[in-house]
Amino acid sequence: MAIAVKLDELLHKQRMTLTELASQIDITLANLSILKTGKARAIRFSTLEAICRALSCQPGDILRFEPEHPERPSVRGRDESNQETVR
Repeated sequence: MAIAVKLDELLHKQRMTLTELASQIDITLANLSILKTGKARAIRFSTLEAICRALSCQPGDILRFEPEHPERPSVRGRDESNQETVR
């Protein structure tokens, strides 16, 4: 997956357990664990906001984009010289 969740790192820095965070933001431990392990397919902004508030952090501190194929150009339909390809 291209989005990595860094929740474990933040919890460690804050010296907080997943159980403590779940209780503070009123989310089940199971759902928070799914997010922490990167198995979640989505996250509500309200949940993200609650996590940021509890950990005094920004959304970018929790989520990181990691390209699956960094050697490929980031824009489809363009070659390496940044010119549009003719099809």
